[in-house]
Order: sequence, then C-alpha cells, then structure tokens
Amino acid sequence: MKRRFTGENLPQVRAQVEDAAAAAGLGGVRLGEFTLAVSEIAANAVEHAGGGGRLELRLLPDELECRITDDGPGFVPAIPELLPGLTEGCRGRGLWLAHLVTDRLTVTTDTRGKGAVVTLALRLT
Repeated sequence: MKRRFTGENLPQVRAQVEDAAAAAGLGGVRLGEFTLAVSEIAANAVEHAGGGGRLELRLLPDELECRITDDGPGFVPAIPELLPGLTEGCRGRGLWLAHLVTDRLTVTTDTRGKGAVVTLALRLT
C-alpha cells in the first residue's frame, strides 16, 4: 500500500493501515499498537512537516513495515527514554510512543537532504 496523506484524510489512512495490518496477520493488541504508532508518526508529519506526507506499507518476510516520508525541515531524533512531560512545551510523545510499541523504529533524512523518513515495523511471528 502506498499513498499520500494530509490532515483531512488521516482518519481514512488509519483505517486502511489497520485493515492492511490485519490482513498481514497482526491481531489484538499488536494490531492496535501498530495502527497507533503509524497514526502518531503520520500526525507528526501533518503537524510539523507541511501538512502531510507519504506512507508506504510493506509486508516483509518476518515483519510488517511502514515508511512515512515528508517534505518538512527534517529533524534530529531525540527519543526520550521516559515519558515526556505533558506540558505544551514538552514534545516527543508521538515518537516515544511509536518507539515503545514497535520492534524497530528509525529516523533518517530523506535522500534529497530535506524531510524526514520514519520507518517502523512489527515482527509477524
């Protein structure tokens, strides 16, 4: 599954990701965790990187992987070890949560040198 997303169609994208993840074999808590993690990262792209991005969901031999790219300014990931504070000035809760519930999460800069590429995955076994 490949598609572009914006804040307007984010609810439909979430539903499509959940359906695709279920079809790939994720269920129960793991299905909910994967959908939540993808949703958090996509929402970050909407909020911090120009209002949208691109999502690619791939079924690999042992895991389900989602890559989210955007055209924002990029960033140096700082994933806190502990839950960030709940004040408006304290950021990073979406990345923290996605890191917590996935088996793999990486953040890199797009090959064009602009924007972020966040890849997250869950093992299927």
